[in-house]
Amino acid sequence: MTRENTARHWIDGEWADSPRVSESVDPATGEVIGTYTEADTEVGRAAIDAAARAFGEGSWRLDPMVRATALSHLADAYDQRMGEVVDTLCRENGKLRREAGFEAHFISRALRFAAGLALQPHGRVTDTHPGRQAMSIRQAVGVAGIVVPWNSPAYLCIRALAPALAAGCTAVVKMPGQAARTAALMSDILASVPELPRGAVNVVIESGSDVARLLVESPQVPVISFTGSTATGRLVAQAAAARFKRVGLELGGKTPHLVFADADMSAAVATAVQSSTVFAGQFCMTGSRLLVQREIADEFTAALARRLESVRPGPASDPASEIGPLIDKASVARVDAAVEAAIAAGAKPIVRGGPSTRPELAGGAFYHPTLLSVPDSSLPIVQEETFGPVQTVQVFDTEEEAVALANDTEYGLSACVWSRDADRPVRVARLLDAGLISVNSWANLTVEFEEGGFKSSGVGRLGGLASVEDFLEYKQITQDYVPHGG
Repeated sequence: MTRENTARHWIDGEWADSPRVSESVDPATGEVIGTYTEADTEVGRAAIDAAARAFGEGSWRLDPMVRATALSHLADAYDQRMGEVVDTLCRENGKLRREAGFEAHFISRALRFAAGLALQPHGRVTDTHPGRQAMSIRQAVGVAGIVVPWNSPAYLCIRALAPALAAGCTAVVKMPGQAARTAALMSDILASVPELPRGAVNVVIESGSDVARLLVESPQVPVISFTGSTATGRLVAQAAAARFKRVGLELGGKTPHLVFADADMSAAVATAVQSSTVFAGQFCMTGSRLLVQREIADEFTAALARRLESVRPGPASDPASEIGPLIDKASVARVDAAVEAAIAAGAKPIVRGGPSTRPELAGGAFYHPTLLSVPDSSLPIVQEETFGPVQTVQVFDTEEEAVALANDTEYGLSACVWSRDADRPVRVARLLDAGLISVNSWANLTVEFEEGGFKSSGVGRLGGLASVEDFLEYKQITQDYVPHGG
């Protein structure tokens, strides 16, 4: 591979190398599509030092208008290169083109919303006594360490970076090796925005965890934003507690569809299929649990099974593809092992998909959708995030039972309620332990409102007005402004 096809780090406004080089692989074909430099702790320290200098020495943290302008111009820069973002996600991430477009369209929207937040720090002032005023101002915390997952890297990076920059923080972004080409493209776009000071955003690429661990442990990085698995999130929180760091965590999910007897059957079935196959089920909000009222359970399950059996796997280059690959063949083996364990434990296969045996897909990491009927909620396939196109079905009789089943998990990221009753969706939504409830739909994310999880799905919120909270510190200032007599 040529140097031009090697993705590198972006540190202190310059491209940076490191000794170890790894390969980028197209998950749809298994072909090597480039190389990237692997960050080590030396690279991580350089990135942290650059971010700390940019925060301490410049006026970035002090000038909200410059920050708002930079974020707006960054949105313009992304808009101009959105086709490249989509192409990169298709080739490196395995997403189908419509899925990559769905991810990418959130980017400029999040940046423009954050540009508005930069001008609204929401401080307060009041007279607490004649001749005395008190004010509460909000200041940027400092360097933000942002750890990005591989499954939606283009948007999930910006989702955390945009509010961090709006608050006045500088950042070190740790991108995963599976998204090295997305990281390089992002760095090139960042470099095109003159209002972003040198060192304000530093991007490092790492398939391991040395730099991520350095960010969590460094005294120069007071806030961590992590998106990833619940198991890793626990380790991040425990390590960050040693320095009492701010930690924002969006972790795993086990999204249920609560399908009541009065639901729009065709819409619910179509969306249930989509919720399992988008990103090949590699999504924290994958609709992996189907809870169906007994009166329609047989009809719904049969209709869903027919649709899942007909889903066509394939690469983004084929317009007829309906589900893309998993990120690698190791993930195929992991997902299939979980399904086999569930069947051995009592789950009944309604649709037994599994690793694709189609000759034309042999080089890729394709997995056909799977649907299992489970006897109760205790099975690991119900309780644990599968991160693949696997769904389970359970039957309920009453509204109260549906809510209890939905809440019977450690996760609480999202849920879906299907009913044409005027009052039931709101009534049920208020009882569900989840941060996002979609009514007669699925994963209806809105950038302008808060997103995050209950329970083991994380802490903190991204999106909406609350997205800057982790990156801002409160400071109270009081002043006696009337001279005292001698």
